[in-house]
Amino acid sequence: MATGGGKTQETVSVEGHRLRLTNLDKVLYPETGTTKADVISYYAAVADYMLPHSRNRAATRKRWVHGVGTPEEPGQVFFQKNIEDSAPSWVKRFPIEHKTSTNYYPVVNDLATLTWLAQSAALEIHVPQWQFGPRGKIGAADRMVLDLDPGDGVGLAECAEVARLARSILSDMGLDARPVTSGSKGIHLYAALDGSQTSDEVNAVAHELARALEADNPDLVVSDMKKSLRRGKVLVDWSQNNGNKTTICPYSLRGRFQPTVAAPRTWAELEDPGLAQLDYEQVLERLDDPDPLAGMADGTFAEKALEEAVEEEAGGSRSADRLGKYRSMRDAAKTPEPVPEEPSTPTEGNSFVIQEHHARRLHWDFRLEHDGVLVSWALPKGPPSTTGKNNLAVQTEDHPLDYGTFEGHIPKGEYGGGDVKIWDHGTYEREKWRDGKEVIAVLHGQPDGGLAGQGAADRRFALIHTGSGGDKANNNWLIHLMKDQPKPGEKGRDDESDGGVKVKPEAGRPRPATPQAAVAAAAEADTGPAPTVPEEGTDDSVPVIEPMLATAGSRAEINNDDEWAFEMKWDGVRAVVTVTPEGTRLISRNGKDMTAAYPELADLSGHLNGERAVLDAEIVTLNKAGRPDFGLLQPRMHLSKPREIAAAAQRTPAHLMVFDLLWLDGKSLEELGYEQRREILESAVEATPDGHLQVPPALDMGMDEAVAASKELGLEGVMAKRRTSTYSPGRRSKNWLKLKNQFTQEVVVVGWRPGQGNRQNKVGSLLVAIPDGVDLKYIGRVGSGLSEKDLALIGPRLKKMSRKTPPLDDVPGADASDAQWVRPALVGEVTFSERTGSGKLRHPVWRGLRPDKKPSDVVVEPA
Repeated sequence: MATGGGKTQETVSVEGHRLRLTNLDKVLYPETGTTKADVISYYAAVADYMLPHSRNRAATRKRWVHGVGTPEEPGQVFFQKNIEDSAPSWVKRFPIEHKTSTNYYPVVNDLATLTWLAQSAALEIHVPQWQFGPRGKIGAADRMVLDLDPGDGVGLAECAEVARLARSILSDMGLDARPVTSGSKGIHLYAALDGSQTSDEVNAVAHELARALEADNPDLVVSDMKKSLRRGKVLVDWSQNNGNKTTICPYSLRGRFQPTVAAPRTWAELEDPGLAQLDYEQVLERLDDPDPLAGMADGTFAEKALEEAVEEEAGGSRSADRLGKYRSMRDAAKTPEPVPEEPSTPTEGNSFVIQEHHARRLHWDFRLEHDGVLVSWALPKGPPSTTGKNNLAVQTEDHPLDYGTFEGHIPKGEYGGGDVKIWDHGTYEREKWRDGKEVIAVLHGQPDGGLAGQGAADRRFALIHTGSGGDKANNNWLIHLMKDQPKPGEKGRDDESDGGVKVKPEAGRPRPATPQAAVAAAAEADTGPAPTVPEEGTDDSVPVIEPMLATAGSRAEINNDDEWAFEMKWDGVRAVVTVTPEGTRLISRNGKDMTAAYPELADLSGHLNGERAVLDAEIVTLNKAGRPDFGLLQPRMHLSKPREIAAAAQRTPAHLMVFDLLWLDGKSLEELGYEQRREILESAVEATPDGHLQVPPALDMGMDEAVAASKELGLEGVMAKRRTSTYSPGRRSKNWLKLKNQFTQEVVVVGWRPGQGNRQNKVGSLLVAIPDGVDLKYIGRVGSGLSEKDLALIGPRLKKMSRKTPPLDDVPGADASDAQWVRPALVGEVTFSERTGSGKLRHPVWRGLRPDKKPSDVVVEPA
C-alpha cells in the first residue's frame, strides 16, 4: 500500500473487498507531515489489536476531511453517526431508534471496514460500552470505563495516581482494570464485565465509585462535571457508561495537532514520572510487546456479579444469618427455588450436591453442607476430571439445605434464570476445612452420577482460595482433583480419631497430636537423623539460624514431580522469626532486626503450640484482591519513625507467610526431611483469624499444574523443594528451586543520570550492574518505575555515596557521558522482558530498593 511520496490513489483488495483509496499523499497532520497513506497503514497494522474492542459496537466517527490543521487554523471536524448512503454494501450496520429519528450505525468488525473509514479521514472512532446482539438487539454492558480527565494545574501524573486508587477499588470488586492513555489529556480505565447488568446499572455503580474516590481524596478527585470545581483536580467521568454515550476506541488515532493514539498501557508504565501520551509511531513500535488489553474482549470476564461487589463496597458483610444474602436475591413468589423464611441453624450433616445449571452461561454448582447451609461454588468448566488441570471455582452465596434436592426451571429475568438439574449427589468426608482458605473433601457420589461418569463415584477434591481469605478478598478459588484418590469402596478418612491422633491424607499414617510429640517421633524414626539439642543451652535459649537459600531453576531440573513438593512463591521480604513468651523477633536475610518495622507481628506466641520456636517466613503486604503486592511493601521497608510505622501498619498491614519450622522448644529440626518439618509446622503454628499469620498449604499437584496455578492467581511463581531435603542454614542449595513467572533481577546501583524537564538535576535513571566474580558487570540503566517517592528516598543516599570514577569498566560512552558515579553498595530489584546477547536488560522497570540484601547476595537470575 502507498505510504506517501507521490502516489495519490490506488485500488486495493482488502479481505476480498475492492476499495479505491484516493488522495493518499494528502497531509492530515500538518505539524508532523502525516499523510492519509500513513493513517491507512497505521490502521492496517493495529487492526488485530483494535478490532476486538470495536467489534459489534455502534461506531460514531469524527472526520477531518481536510486534515486537523494547526493551532492557528484548526481543521473542520465532522461528527458522524449515521452511515452514509455511499457506504459499501458489505459494511455491516445496525439501526438505533432515537427520539426523533432512526440512525444506522456501522460496526467496525474487520480490516476492510477499518480501511474504508481511514480512507474517509475518519481519524477517531468512538464506541459504547455494549455490543449489538443477535438481530441487532442492544446488549447489556460488557465493560465499565472511567475517564480520568485532568483539570487546570494537574496532568497525566495525577491521573495515574487516581487510576491506581480506582484500580484498588475495582480489584476489590473482583474487576481487572486496564489503563489506556487517552491520546488527549488523561487516562481511560477499562474493566471487563460479565454482561449481566444493564448500562444504567453500570452507570450508577460507576457514579458511586467516582463519589467514593472523591470522598476519600477530596484534594485530588472530583466527580461533578462543573468546570468551576475541576481546577487542580482530576475529574472521574463516570457518565460514559450511559448506554447513549461513547468513548474513543482503544488504538484509535486522535484528531489533535499531533497524531496521538488512545494507547493501552501497562500498570508499570503508569509508575513512570515521565509518563506521556503516545503517538502512532510509538504505538507501532510497541506492537511486538504483549498487548496490555489482552483478554479484555475475548470472554475473559470478571466472574463476580457486580451487584455483589457494590454490596461489599457499601460495607456489607456476612451476617449471623448465613441465608440473608440468598433471600435478598430471590422472590419466593417468582421462583420455584426454596426460599426459607427462618435463619439457618448449625447442623452436623455432610451432604453434597453438584447441579448442572443452564443459565445465561452453562456452569456447575458445587455445594457442600457445612454449618447448617450449603456452601457453594460456581464451576464454569465443571469439576476437573484429571489431576493435571485446575478449574476455576467462584464462591457464591450460601444456599439452604433444601436446595440439595432442587431441580427445575428458574424463570427468565430472575437471578440465575435457567434450568437446573442434579448432576450428582451424596455424602462427603471432610479432611480439612479452613474458612475462606482451603477445603479438602472426599465426595461419595451415585453409581450412575456425574462423578462416576468421569471415572469414579468417590473423588477427593481440594479447593484453594486465591487470596488472603478475608471478607474483602476476591471470591475466586481453584478446584483440584487430588492425586491420592480413595480406592473403590473405601470411605474417606476423617482427620481426627478417638485417640487424639491426626491422619495425614497424603500418607495415611498417624500424626502425633502435639508438635513436641511429632519431634520425638521423628527422632525415633528410621527416616532421618535425630533432632539435635542446641549446645550448652537452656530451654530458654533460642539459636540464631541463617536462612537456607534457593537456586533459580527450570523444568529441566525437575525430572520426577513425585520427588518434589511445591509451594507458592510469595513476593515479599524473607524473615527468620523467633517466637518466645517474651515476644517475637524478625531478622532479615542479612541479619538486620526488622521487628520494630512491623509492630502488627510483634507477638505471635499466642498462636504457637509450644513455648519457643524459630520459623522461616516471608513478610508480605496484600492488595485489595488479597494478592501479594511488593509495591505496597516497599515503602514500609525504609520507615524508622514510630509514628510513620504505626500509620503504615494501619494502612498496609503486613502478613507473615510461614513455610518452615527450624527449631522448637529446645530441639533442632534442621536435620529432618522437608515433609517431616512441614508436618510438624502445620501442627505447631495456628493461623490468626485476621490472616496476619498464615501457613500457606503445600500444593498437592505436579510442577506444571503448580506453575499454571500460580500464574492464574497472579503470584510471583513457585518454590520447588525436594521432599527428602534437610534444612541447610546459610547455604544456597539446589534442593530448593525458584520457578518464577516473570523475569526479575536484583541489581547493584553504580551510578545515576540526571533527568529532563521537571526532573532536571534530579535522578532520571539509575545505572545498574551485577557481580561478575570479583568485578561488576554493567547491565543497563533503568528509569521506568521510579516514582517520586522512590526519588525522594534514593536521591539523598546516592549523593552521600558519590565517587569521582566509575566502579566498573564496561559502561558504554552514551550512558557514561553525564553519569554521576556512586559507591556500589545499594541493592535494588527490577523486572525486565529479556536479556540482549551481551547480557543487557531489555525494558527494565524499577521495583524498589532491597535493604534486606547486600551486593554479594546478588546473583544472575535466568531469563
